[in-house]
Amino acid sequence: MPRSKITVEYDGTNLLGWQRQLDGPSVQEHLENALLAFTGHHSEICAAGRTDAGVHALGQVAHFDTYKTWDLYRLKEAFNAHLRTENAPVVVISAEETTPDFHARFSAVGRGYIYRILNRPSPSIILQNRVWWVPYSLNIEAMRQGAKHLLGHHDFSSFRASACQAKSPLKTLDKLDIERQNDEIIFTVEARSFLHHQVRNMVGTLKMLGNGYLKPQDIITILEKKDRKAAGVTAPACGLYLNKVMY
Repeated sequence: MPRSKITVEYDGTNLLGWQRQLDGPSVQEHLENALLAFTGHHSEICAAGRTDAGVHALGQVAHFDTYKTWDLYRLKEAFNAHLRTENAPVVVISAEETTPDFHARFSAVGRGYIYRILNRPSPSIILQNRVWWVPYSLNIEAMRQGAKHLLGHHDFSSFRASACQAKSPLKTLDKLDIERQNDEIIFTVEARSFLHHQVRNMVGTLKMLGNGYLKPQDIITILEKKDRKAAGVTAPACGLYLNKVMY
């Protein structure tokens, strides 16, 4: 069966994440409904990562099989036409043919996320549900110093959600850059894979360095404790974006 690869953008505000759910809309449900509408048969669409409720994506990658080869432009347009009829906050931004052994999740060699903090006294109407609003000033240099201790191969148990199903807490963090862009603080994070809530838990902890509740060297102690209670709060889902998947 022909296998296709799509890159997807979505606003996760009113979605229950990527995975199909019984009690509300998901990205997978919207895409699979669209595929069924124009192909006439159901096919499971597998993603590179199962983003949580409220998390957005700029470059989610997924694959699926069909009974025939489709013109790629028509494939993309058919998806988007049906998504528009459902008022789904999802769009397919590219489609391409791929090999039968390609798997959106297991073929990936890296994933990149960004996290956005709006750091100013006033909230934003335009960016509501798109950023984490922190109204008091954050010390970006302290956060950068703390972030250095998270780079590399570690046991990230202190930054792992209790519901995480990963077999091991050991992960290698390849990149954690923190930059200020006008009123926003942008975290750029890359690794082969992540634990459940790892990025949000790291951002929530680093924010505590920014407001002075923790010091950069405290990150070393938090890692060593291997206990979720030792780290900071979980940053809200609204600021997190799956930015890219590397193959």
